[in-house]
Amino acid sequence: MVTAAGTVLGGGGFFVARATVRAARVTTAAQEAIARIQTEPQAKAQDFAVLQATVTRLDEENGQLRGRQQRFDSLLGGFSRTVNRLIYRMERAGVPPEPADIDERVRDYMRTGA
Repeated sequence: MVTAAGTVLGGGGFFVARATVRAARVTTAAQEAIARIQTEPQAKAQDFAVLQATVTRLDEENGQLRGRQQRFDSLLGGFSRTVNRLIYRMERAGVPPEPADIDERVRDYMRTGA
């Protein structure tokens, strides 16, 4: 009787084994969760570094494109002023430009201003 009472009340090998297996599973799951939590900031930091490098590169490219666009706008303005002066001089000399001499887009711009 002592043996049966000892196993049921005190030793309980079967119940202890089940509890140990469950505790091991919980411990493993907790360790995996901790590992995920610890690696997420590193992964986010790497993602942020890539994003930051991309933004920096795009800022540089945009700056270069803006510079090119400003130079092109300046050049186009210079050509436009030059052509306007030449047309004015031709008209004052009695030599109007032929319609075929003026590009259609330029004619539209001269007519609409846009």
